[in-house]
Amino acid sequence: MEPTLANVPASTLRQGALGPLAVAFFVISAAGPLVAMAGGIPVAMLFGNGPGIPAMFVLATVLLLVFSHAYTAMAREVPNAGAFYAFAARGLGPAAAGATGWLALLSYNALQIGLYGLFGAATKGLAEPFTGIALPWWLYAFGAMASIAVFGYRQVDLSAKVLGLLVAGEYAVVLLLDGAVLQAGGAQGLDLAPFGAAAALGGAPAIGLMMCFTAFVGFEATTIYSEEARDPARTIPRATYCSVLLIGGFYAFSTWAMVMGSGSAHLVDQLKQLQDPTELLFTLGERYAGGGLPLAMRVLFVTSTYASLLAFHNAIARYLYAMGRERVLPAALGQVHPRHASPHRGSLTQSGIAAVAVALFAIAGVDPVLVVFTLPSALATLGILALMAIAAAATARHFQRTHPQRHWVRASAALSCAAFVAILVVAIVHFHVLTGS
Repeated sequence: MEPTLANVPASTLRQGALGPLAVAFFVISAAGPLVAMAGGIPVAMLFGNGPGIPAMFVLATVLLLVFSHAYTAMAREVPNAGAFYAFAARGLGPAAAGATGWLALLSYNALQIGLYGLFGAATKGLAEPFTGIALPWWLYAFGAMASIAVFGYRQVDLSAKVLGLLVAGEYAVVLLLDGAVLQAGGAQGLDLAPFGAAAALGGAPAIGLMMCFTAFVGFEATTIYSEEARDPARTIPRATYCSVLLIGGFYAFSTWAMVMGSGSAHLVDQLKQLQDPTELLFTLGERYAGGGLPLAMRVLFVTSTYASLLAFHNAIARYLYAMGRERVLPAALGQVHPRHASPHRGSLTQSGIAAVAVALFAIAGVDPVLVVFTLPSALATLGILALMAIAAAATARHFQRTHPQRHWVRASAALSCAAFVAILVVAIVHFHVLTGS
């Protein structure tokens, strides 16, 4: 049946449960700041423009602020938990909406399932030296899955409180390392050369920009919580802008500190010398801070992955709910829990999908990082870039039809669409960088 975006659903989510900070915690957690700092950013430096990555984060932040102007304007028009799906329905029609909804489910499920591989491997690596017990990675993954299923089933503000604590820990430990690097004066002194044109345009800046955008994946989920937000017309825009500025500012500053800690001239060589480039952040922690900070970073790397899992689980559950409510998926998914007002059936369905996928990977005996995490995450990156381009196109089309006088919204939507399409093309051409294969 075609999506209708019914105005009065038979079953509604818990309204007024989330303020701007709570929504921001969900999207910042999905972006996984510590996972990006330890995992994706060293790879971006190695294959992209090396010490110019901080400048790419500034550029990515500016582009996402332009997109946010159009995105939040559309969110006021369509306060719906279906987010991209709902935007496409309003701007591009039911056929595009159905395709967009399925693409969103594929992308977010792929990313969430992939994160279980990373979580299992990271937890195994952290626990074995202390316990002396070698357990398979998938046992840790299933343990996390069980607890996430409980949080997804319960009231949404419970998840927000857990994520708030985990996000605070992530930011604190990286900022402590940044402070230690600055206090020591870096490897060769401190300067702003990484933000200059020479550094930004060196190496492969297109790959660097593409990898920077992957570090923001998850920020777009603010609109998913519009039905549960207090005063969504104000909460969602505030949460969106706050998330972009906080994530972008954090990445730009912290990557600059990483470059200063390694030395601009020696950064790429140092990455090549490491057996695993994702060890760069922990190597800098040992060099500049020592003590308990490196261990704290490894612990918080695990909790950061868990926070991302929880955030994406909640997002997928709400997509399933919205599409069930519109009869694109079975109508039973469009019902909420009578006491918790949560999309409990969507949550259980997502838990089931993840359990089957992780079980299949475990039976196949594949590597939890190189296969389980890397390949689905690369697929999800392509899908989410396409979704953002679709959302921008839907916004431009909707405002052209209904609010032609709002030129700035249409212009920002059109510019965003063009930028995301260009980055998507770069991601497809350089897909081997995303997959590492």
